[in-house]
Amino acid sequence: MINHNIDFNKASFKEFENIPHYDIVQSANAFQEFTDYMSDQDQMNFRFVTAGCGPVVQVKTPFMKVAKECISLVSNDYLNFTQHPKVKQAAIDGIMKYGTGAGASPLIGGHHEYHVQLEDQLSSFFNRQRGSSIVYTTGYSANAATLQCLLKMEDCAIVDMEVHASVYEGLLRTNTKRFPHNSMIHLERALVDAENKYRTKLVIIDGVYSQNGDLGKIDEIYHLCEKYGAYLMVDDAHGIGVIGETGRGCIELYNLLNKVHIISGTLSKAFGHIGGFIISSPEIINYLRHQSRQQVFSSTSTPASNAIIQAIKLIDEEPQWRIKLEENISYFKKGLLSLNLNIGTTQSAIIPIKIGDPHKTSQVARMLLAAGVYANCIVYPGVSKKDARIRTSLMATHTRENLDHVLNAFEQIGRKINLTKTT
Repeated sequence: MINHNIDFNKASFKEFENIPHYDIVQSANAFQEFTDYMSDQDQMNFRFVTAGCGPVVQVKTPFMKVAKECISLVSNDYLNFTQHPKVKQAAIDGIMKYGTGAGASPLIGGHHEYHVQLEDQLSSFFNRQRGSSIVYTTGYSANAATLQCLLKMEDCAIVDMEVHASVYEGLLRTNTKRFPHNSMIHLERALVDAENKYRTKLVIIDGVYSQNGDLGKIDEIYHLCEKYGAYLMVDDAHGIGVIGETGRGCIELYNLLNKVHIISGTLSKAFGHIGGFIISSPEIINYLRHQSRQQVFSSTSTPASNAIIQAIKLIDEEPQWRIKLEENISYFKKGLLSLNLNIGTTQSAIIPIKIGDPHKTSQVARMLLAAGVYANCIVYPGVSKKDARIRTSLMATHTRENLDHVLNAFEQIGRKINLTKTT
């Protein structure tokens, strides 16, 4: 045992981020004790093994002897394009034509025909001219690498407090001001304070916020940026492909697709693959191609990303998937509210069931799993310690029977543990 004076009964991952006077080995050993304790208490609800993406999956956990069939509410594969026959065939065709890897970084030999086709398809999707997009290995690196490249110590990022962790990683070498979530008063105050102090002012928000599922106030924020001479970046990873009249995301809702200065997105959610991208002016994209360290020093997407080109086409060709997802969201939200559960202010396929206590939340997650429902237990560092919740993500291919199964499970658990909202 290690003498770290951390109470495992009250601890979260936060207490192990930086233990005073512990070197890396001692810190790792202390954390191992904690995760072993969590496993013994049946509260280690992370890194379960599943067999692919789908509305129903086989789940294998360390405490199970055999895999269990569960309704899956953990995937961001909103349209279930990972399983679409045309998307899968496109990935196979890409591999058969080009092989399995890119072979080099984009700058020095790893920029292939399928990359050009994908970037052109993305530019067209957002009604931008050719040369307005760049692809990264992941959505995380799209944000982090782009911001590290663009913003220096003479600049300032003004960010909604609830933006993704990848944004914060990208801001380590610049000045940062944070404003409370969707607070226009605090944003304007930050813009006034930064107006004459910094070379570049970049406001960064999400389209859909990944934990609460609510939307950014993009129209109001854009107008404030215009007023105070700032640029706007919107990370719409959870909106692109599923929100908006034609699936172009939250920015489409406000008719700002050609006005937002930088759009970032992922290829691992609605498009059913892996990767990230940036949409901006051709000049900004050209700068990133030659200055972004991830583009210069790291290989990028494989020929299997040929699947993304097909997935982008399907957004327009098969709108029924977006319609079905919207119907599922409406049905599931009504069911949860009828159980008097706290789902916050969600406006998307991300629907949290807020519980508050992290240990109680872990217990609920385990009870759901026993009932054949696999949902995410979100505690710190995903959210604050007092804001623990069960996070659910819906898919277009969930059936009513699937959703009723989940609602019945919550109802049965609610008879044993008080889950009803207090406000």
